[in-house]
Amino acid sequence: MLAGDGDALCVVAFPSEKSPARLKTEWERQDAAFSEVVDQLDAYFSGDLTHFDLPLRPSGTVFQQQVYGALQAIPYGATTTYGAIARKIGRPRAVRAVGAANGRNPIPIIIPCHRVIGADGSLTGFGGGLEIKKFLLDLESAQRNLMRL
Repeated sequence: MLAGDGDALCVVAFPSEKSPARLKTEWERQDAAFSEVVDQLDAYFSGDLTHFDLPLRPSGTVFQQQVYGALQAIPYGATTTYGAIARKIGRPRAVRAVGAANGRNPIPIIIPCHRVIGADGSLTGFGGGLEIKKFLLDLESAQRNLMRL
């Protein structure tokens, strides 16, 4: 599900999420409003897009916004840890808070929270499920390797 405010994308939700986004009564279905989002997602999944260029408006606290900004700086095909994000935003002791903010990311894939893994290299939680997280990381890794050839 995609949701926006008329000017920017605010939500990307998976139907398989533990706590899926709920449709709000004031929302109106306008498929045409998301044609650019769909085009860019299609290009991403086909391996032709490595960086999204969309107006985004994720909801969240100032701290969450800092985390979302750091997530957007993770290069395509790369991964990082919660600790590295905490250090990047100047809050090295806030590793768990970074994890919580990452888990509340309202615009996954486009704000690439799937690129954050455990300090031991393990796959950690993802709203769409670990299978989808693994799929996204494998997709980016394969495409990144093809770009090097």
